[in-house]
Amino acid sequence: MNASLHLRLVALIAAIGGLLFGYDTAVISGAIGSLSHYFSLSPAEVGWAISSALVGCLAGALGADPCSTRLGRKASMALAALLFLAGSIGTALPESFAVFVWFRIVGGIGVGLASMVVPMYIAEIAPADKRGALVAYNQLAIVIGIVVVYFVNYYIALQGSDEWNHTVGWRWMFASEAIPALLYGALVLVVPESPRWLLMRGRGERAQRVLERFHQPAAATLIAAEISGSLTQRSDASWRSLMQPHLRRALWTGIGLSVFQQVTGINAILYYAPEIFKSFGSSANASLLETSYLGVINLVFTIISIFLVDRVGRRPLLLAGTGGMLLALAVVGAAAYTGSVSGWLLPFLLLFMASFSISWGPVVWVLLSEIFPNSVRSLALSIAVFIQWAANFAVSQTFPLLTGSKALNERFHGAAPFLLFAVLCVGAFIFVRRFVPETRNKTLEQMQDLWQAQTAPEK
Repeated sequence: MNASLHLRLVALIAAIGGLLFGYDTAVISGAIGSLSHYFSLSPAEVGWAISSALVGCLAGALGADPCSTRLGRKASMALAALLFLAGSIGTALPESFAVFVWFRIVGGIGVGLASMVVPMYIAEIAPADKRGALVAYNQLAIVIGIVVVYFVNYYIALQGSDEWNHTVGWRWMFASEAIPALLYGALVLVVPESPRWLLMRGRGERAQRVLERFHQPAAATLIAAEISGSLTQRSDASWRSLMQPHLRRALWTGIGLSVFQQVTGINAILYYAPEIFKSFGSSANASLLETSYLGVINLVFTIISIFLVDRVGRRPLLLAGTGGMLLALAVVGAAAYTGSVSGWLLPFLLLFMASFSISWGPVVWVLLSEIFPNSVRSLALSIAVFIQWAANFAVSQTFPLLTGSKALNERFHGAAPFLLFAVLCVGAFIFVRRFVPETRNKTLEQMQDLWQAQTAPEK
């Protein structure tokens, strides 16, 4: 097997963690109606059924740095697979809402761990000219997981009556995740460890052998030397080290990217898409089918982004995508406000999804995996991903309150969330223009110089 094909295969195996990330976070969208009926949930409990997994994601993201630093990237991915499996089985079997929530949290820990470790691992094995596309495999896998579970949910829902779905169908939806979790756990055992982690741990010979699987021996030696040089300052990052001006700017940029990826509305739409369509007149089955259309568009435009991210660059995709998201949200908000939403909702939510999927979906993960220098990458990425899940939690908790607010509905006729997300898109556009550097074709070892150049006036 040639080196390029081997590299892509390893990246694809690692990215199955992204597939489970997408599967685990989206499975709830098709099950929430039946779950709510089975446990007689209040609106607040419905929000908790969804966002409880995000509590696990927060814990997983926060624990990802010590886990990936001490155990390694490979062992951390294997642990994530085990957590996915436990979460799947646990959420399929409960007879009480409390037990369901506990296992949602367990699965969420796996999501939080994988969401940090998988893109970092892929970035650390990839050459600079292929890194954007290979890291975008992770987002592609997330989307595939979302699309697959939409259709799995739809298929399961068709197998019986509403009463069957309320008692049994939702359990099969959660249980179905066990299959990809077992596959991931088996395959991740055959991938090599990250050469950068091996060098951080002083295992130069093993790192050299891993690099030679993806590069010619001479090139592998040069890359190993460059990596080692970037690690001479410190091998174990600390919070104090992140307070250096150039690293502080990198961290705040990563945090900003994480926050804007979430607060511009994507997960509110992913989590609540069937309920959004039903609230504007679709039947239960039609709403699941329309949600599947969103998943297909998400998949198609994520694939397109893989071909563009290393050719066009990160910043242009983010700026163009933000413009499309802003337009879509503004039109849906205006249509809802004027009471003519039925003909506008699906096409402009599809536009929103296309715009997000070609930009903020894959590109943020690419940037987060590459903008931090080697010496602090694990810690800084863990912090940024933790903040991302915190923002996700806030959106998922507040969206039902916004849509269920009598005062807001009387004033805005259901338009308030979409208009709020549109305003936040304006903020996202300004943030990218002002703070996000272009990293296309730069090696991970060049990130230190990039941020030092950006903060030169502070010295």
